[in-house]
Amino acid sequence: MKKNKATIVDEYITDFSEDTQELLKQMRECLREVAPEAKESLKWGQPAFSFDTILFQYAAFKHHISLYPTPSAIKAYAKDLKDYKTSSSTIQFPLNKPLPLPLIQQIAEYRVRECIENDVKWM
Repeated sequence: MKKNKATIVDEYITDFSEDTQELLKQMRECLREVAPEAKESLKWGQPAFSFDTILFQYAAFKHHISLYPTPSAIKAYAKDLKDYKTSSSTIQFPLNKPLPLPLIQQIAEYRVRECIENDVKWM
């Protein structure tokens, strides 16, 4: 788990176990593929991708990795997310299972479209 306060995404990732690092790298790459021109940074201590607004954040915890798109993205994919713990703004993916990368990609694409086409801001 986190040892120090990271200042860049690479530091954030290396603060976790090797297994968790691998999942974080997969999440990062999946989101980067969807939004290659987005700026990557830490927001509130968590990795984030942004244009003029935050597109999505992700973070690791003891038993899961969370993806933070927006409530509208979670609602749009509610049926596909029925096997995962969700809240209005968070999706939790258990650390002991492979990440559903095609689903994560679809959610991220939805969020990018939402920002570009409708000028929807963060939360």
